[in-house]
Amino acid sequence: MSSATYLAKERAVAIEAVERASKVCQSVFKRLVAEETLTKNDKSPVTVADFGAQAVVNSILEKHFPQDPIVGEEDSKDLQGDQGRALREKVVELVNTATQAPMSTNEVLRAIDRGQYAGGPKGRHWTLDPIDGTKGFLRGEQFAVCLALIIDGKVRLGVLGCPNLPYEMDKPEGERGVLMVAVEGQGAFQRRLSADSSESETPIRVADVADTKDAVFCESVESGHTSHGDNANIAKLLNITKPSVRMDSQCKYAAIARGDANIMLRLPSSSTYVEKIWDHGAGNIIISEAGGRVGDINGNPLDFSAGRTLRANDGGVIAASAKIFDAVIQAVQTTLAQKSE
Repeated sequence: MSSATYLAKERAVAIEAVERASKVCQSVFKRLVAEETLTKNDKSPVTVADFGAQAVVNSILEKHFPQDPIVGEEDSKDLQGDQGRALREKVVELVNTATQAPMSTNEVLRAIDRGQYAGGPKGRHWTLDPIDGTKGFLRGEQFAVCLALIIDGKVRLGVLGCPNLPYEMDKPEGERGVLMVAVEGQGAFQRRLSADSSESETPIRVADVADTKDAVFCESVESGHTSHGDNANIAKLLNITKPSVRMDSQCKYAAIARGDANIMLRLPSSSTYVEKIWDHGAGNIIISEAGGRVGDINGNPLDFSAGRTLRANDGGVIAASAKIFDAVIQAVQTTLAQKSE
């Protein structure tokens, strides 16, 4: 599958879709977050951006691949009727700043609702998280637009748009905006998110870390998806003493893929929570093509063939540089076993 022509059109279209959706999100932040005073629990700007980004991506995919279904996070029910009018009008206005041809209200709603496919093990479908990392988005920190193509139950293509991620991690105040892309068998690459299509892509690889004592965790800013206490115990078992890199969203996958960090832990937050495929599809293939490994708490590869969730897996998601992956899994299992005693 290493031929440069394999999924070449899909790759180009996915990049265009993620770039436009990223611009939509940045526009919302500038207009509705930075310029307005928000109450602590006001998530309306991220809601507008979520719907707008999903409409933009889905409309671009429909134009080029009208037969491909989409597994998306959002549907349009909150935009319907008189109750949804104000939000609906904001979304439609936003979408029309990013499309080549104007879209009517009905076209925008229909585009959003193209994301209701059930997924499964056969054929082609896309999976989209229009804004992964909503709290990071509202803080003006890390969030990502995440798009992946699944064929016969396996992720074959992934694109991450990370508008606020430094292009060089050792220059945090420098240029921001990173686009990462990977196709099965072709490696992983990054370029500037704001670049024109003529800019060359740079190959990326996970760091060549052979001993966990030299590794760096990449953790969420907040502990909603995993326990920082468990992470601390795992770090102790692995002799990790370096400070963690903290960020929200699938940007964590991006950080590991290019060697800014080495381990991501997303341990089960409850016995009933099941991971969604859109939260991991793009990041999974980017890490894999960059030379890393991704699996559940038992080290099994993530199974994207079971519908809209990763219910076929044993819970949690672990990503790491390949040489230390097995050691990380062993420390995870030891920690979880101690908790259950």
